[in-house]
Amino acid sequence: MRAILDIVLIILDLYIWLLIASAILSWLIAFNVVNTRNQFVSAVSEFLYRITEPLLGPIRRLLPSLGGLDISPIILILLIMFLQRVITYYIYPSVF
Repeated sequence: MRAILDIVLIILDLYIWLLIASAILSWLIAFNVVNTRNQFVSAVSEFLYRITEPLLGPIRRLLPSLGGLDISPIILILLIMFLQRVITYYIYPSVF
């Protein structure tokens, strides 16, 4: 059972990194640093969008409009970190 919890923690860490990569890539696209007509950039952007949008979409709908500022990745990262702490401190020690 601990191995399953370890895998869940690793997946949550990986998802945090995917959220960070998605945010950085969106900034690079917004400031025209990378060209979305490039096939590789387009594929990476589409992959990151499909991976992160199912969890970011509901958060965006709940948040009020903040102008051009999107803080939904920060809120999702904080929620994931809270979930990791709950698993580490409360669930993991009780599993034998």
